[in-house]
Amino acid sequence: MEKYEKEMTGEESLRIISEMINKTKVNIRQSSFHLLFWGWLIFACSLSEYILWKYTDFTHPYYTWFFVIPGCFVSYIYGYKTGRKAKVQTYADYLYVWTWVGFLFASVVLFIVRSSEMRNFAQYMLILAGFPTFMSGIILRFKPLIIGGICFWIIATIVYFGGPSIAPLGMPVAVLTGYLIPGYILKNRIDDGNI
Repeated sequence: MEKYEKEMTGEESLRIISEMINKTKVNIRQSSFHLLFWGWLIFACSLSEYILWKYTDFTHPYYTWFFVIPGCFVSYIYGYKTGRKAKVQTYADYLYVWTWVGFLFASVVLFIVRSSEMRNFAQYMLILAGFPTFMSGIILRFKPLIIGGICFWIIATIVYFGGPSIAPLGMPVAVLTGYLIPGYILKNRIDDGNI
């Protein structure tokens, strides 16, 4: 039995290429949402913890981090709904999602193992958060995110050597440079159609 292949017209080829580009944009738009959502959530939690620790008599300022739990659910629901709408999932999408899921599992294990050292916890989280941020930049081919991951590691080093006087501000500064700035750059490029 002979196989016949239909040749595509130039118009059909352009339509397929346009659809593939638009599908990539949707995936990048989801990345932008997660960067900004988690950036603002972690920024608010870490800055609130610092303010409570520095300016009040509240004995457990780290309780602000419990807001991360509902944040996980919001992020999961958004990702699930957006992922179901996507008609095509690439290997890069798969790698991107599992890089961040791995970070979540590693964070939980780190918390369990190091929960007795809450004062020094930030430097470990900064080191850990640098990896998925850096890898996301590689996967998305987005230099500001690669630089953001490197900023996490630089700030973790500064926090380690700077001691307790600057350690509490390490997380908000790292999140600003690692998530929020790259997230807004990405969002603006998507809105302007430059991606």
